[in-house]
Amino acid sequence: MTTIEVDENEYGSWTVFRVRGEMDLVTSPLIRRRVHEAVAGGRRDLVIDLSAVRFCDSSGVGVLIAARRLLRSCGGRLRLILPEEEDGGGHVGRVLAALGVRRLFEVCVDVPTALTEASVPRQARAVGLSPPDRIVP
Repeated sequence: MTTIEVDENEYGSWTVFRVRGEMDLVTSPLIRRRVHEAVAGGRRDLVIDLSAVRFCDSSGVGVLIAARRLLRSCGGRLRLILPEEEDGGGHVGRVLAALGVRRLFEVCVDVPTALTEASVPRQARAVGLSPPDRIVP
């Protein structure tokens, strides 16, 4: 049986979802619902931490793409947390890269980076690069 856990925290204007488990046909609707609830509640800046996701299929990728589209339509921002690059971005990073959609997302290595960086440079997003190492204030 597939399982997923989603914790939600707010940091200023940002809402952070920490996802653990598997994103598949059974569990992906939970992520979709949580994103829609956050946007309906007025949240426009979301970080989805996928570093503890063990498996992601096309339905999980579809939820991420739909979340990006929803947030862009309301002037919001979406950032994904994927493991360090030397790991290949973990399972989700490899799936996004294999499908050719990783370049669509702002990718950060950890939550503090996602919360403090102004944004990932457009050129880096275009080729799927992650931002520089965490900025220390």
